[in-house]
Amino acid sequence: MTKEELWEAVLAQLQFKVSKANFATWLKNTRITQMTDGEVTIAVPNTFSREWLSKKYHHSIFEVLREVEPRIKSIEYIIQKDLASTKKSKKSNTKPSPDSSEENKQPAFEGLKLNPLTNLNPRYTFEQFVIAPFNELAQASAWAVAKKPGRTYNPLLIYGGVGLGKTHLLQAIGNEAAAVANLKIRYLSSEKLVSSIVSGIRNHSIQELKNNLSHLDMLIIDDVQFLAGKEKTQEEFFHIFNALYENNKQIILSSDRPPSAIATLEKRLQSRFEGGMVADISQPDYESRLAILETRAQELGIEIDNEVLAYIANNVQKNIRTLEGAIYRLRAYQKLHDEPLSLGQAKSLLKDLAGAPPKITTPQQIFNAVANYYNLNQQELFSITRKREIAWPRQVAMYFLRKELRKSFPHIGTIFGGKDHTTALYAYRKVEKQIENDEQIAEEILLVKQRIYAE
Repeated sequence: MTKEELWEAVLAQLQFKVSKANFATWLKNTRITQMTDGEVTIAVPNTFSREWLSKKYHHSIFEVLREVEPRIKSIEYIIQKDLASTKKSKKSNTKPSPDSSEENKQPAFEGLKLNPLTNLNPRYTFEQFVIAPFNELAQASAWAVAKKPGRTYNPLLIYGGVGLGKTHLLQAIGNEAAAVANLKIRYLSSEKLVSSIVSGIRNHSIQELKNNLSHLDMLIIDDVQFLAGKEKTQEEFFHIFNALYENNKQIILSSDRPPSAIATLEKRLQSRFEGGMVADISQPDYESRLAILETRAQELGIEIDNEVLAYIANNVQKNIRTLEGAIYRLRAYQKLHDEPLSLGQAKSLLKDLAGAPPKITTPQQIFNAVANYYNLNQQELFSITRKREIAWPRQVAMYFLRKELRKSFPHIGTIFGGKDHTTALYAYRKVEKQIENDEQIAEEILLVKQRIYAE
């Protein structure tokens, strides 16, 4: 990928993590100026932008950059005061080259044209969603809700790992429903919901916000796991949820885990989330990955040899977003060189994406993944408290230390502050038993494992 293509791909995903206003204010007039040995330099127009991005959005930017280009190690933000004016002058003074004719050019930021009333991206439709065994229940549930909002499954919660199509489905529901009926629909990320509630409380306008959301026909909230631990936000959202539900208005949610596994989520909210339809999206198998690749290649109008597609499907297994990233990378190569792509060239281009996940080598990777999954400070894993919201993640960490790193039980006990080896043994056996007897726990442990190998 060129610097420009990489940044366009990153911005296209960041639009779902920030509000439209914040995107226009802080992200639109930015660009990557340099990429060297995994270090990326991002130019911003002023000091305020640099402070805002480095303090508020750095984690999101780095996370998306790593998803698009796994070799990225660090980000530096620099001020380039004439950035906006430079872009304009380049646009007006540059003569079009043969390669930049309208028929050959991809419209810049095509995916960023959000509906200002709904926050929905029109390119996310059911027609563009590839149905396969790993997602067919979630797709069927989403389709049913889109056709009969508030009357089929209410609420609908779709959960699964990163990059498997949850956001696509949520937005497809909204776009389909809006196309067949005059409904008031709003799509919000959980970050936007939290910031709106905090702002409402601070400005004494919380009742106005609650009234606005409670009078929607369809409310779509992405990544509700981030509501965990935010007690005031959960309280206000509980009232919004009830107002919508009691009036048969549709509520649609997504999460990276089932409601029962969202630590510090209020029991009354967990009960509400589980009161409708809960559908999961699992990891795609080989046939599903191949179907997705073929579909995306066809949509992009590029021809890729079947042998190359089969290689990608066999070796790029992280998630759908990574699969699509592979296709975009091959398209960029073909566009640049104007020649068919050989299997050897594809292997070279995708060597950082292909292959089985790297083996974990340190306990720290386990601690990071477990703490992040259960929304804990990592130090809490080593505390002496027996509260379940901390004791269970601690047991899960012990389980993975044994299961994945083959650490001895005495050594695991030592890692956790000198606990007796029987404590570690008990934790391992408990988690193992729960996996065997409880399907939801088995799914939870699988999601944690995926995070460990993504570290």
